Amino acid sequence: MIKIKLEELKKEHIPSIMEIESVSFGKYHWTEKSFLTEIDNKLSNYYVYKDETGKVISYCGFWNILGEGHITTFAVREGYKRNKIAEQMMLYIIEKAKALDIKWFTLEVRASNLPAINFYTKYGFETSGIREKYYQDNNEDALIMWTPDIQSDKFNVLIANNRKNIEALN
Repeated sequence: MIKIKLEELKKEHIPSIMEIESVSFGKYHWTEKSFLTEIDNKLSNYYVYKDETGKVISYCGFWNILGEGHITTFAVREGYKRNKIAEQMMLYIIEKAKALDIKWFTLEVRASNLPAINFYTKYGFETSGIREKYYQDNNEDALIMWTPDIQSDKFNVLIANNRKNIEALN
């Protein structure tokens, strides 16, 4: 597994994030201005992972809205995927959300993005609805996914098992 360092999102991370955004999400990705706005948004929690050289290799963010965590963006740089980076980041934001007394996570994901859907399902997300023609580039639908109560014993068992599986790889 790659050694990584977690940091809260800062202005100096944004050029690297924009590189990842354009590759991960194509023409209709978030703008630099969107990320700059999130730095000052009191509802937002954004984080980056850097590798041992200091290169930003992953980022994610969520809003804390009345006890609900809405994951707004989550990406890993090409060449760093399949190294459990997303798993480590998901575990971190779940723990952060629990400390903030968040009860549930929600997100939208492309209906065709099976690797992402499988990843989120592994972390307890279930499809609860569809946003029709959500994506601007091709009018693709988005699945709306929710976790059960992340404070519950059942969810904590799931997360503990996922954490144990990741730690077993070290």
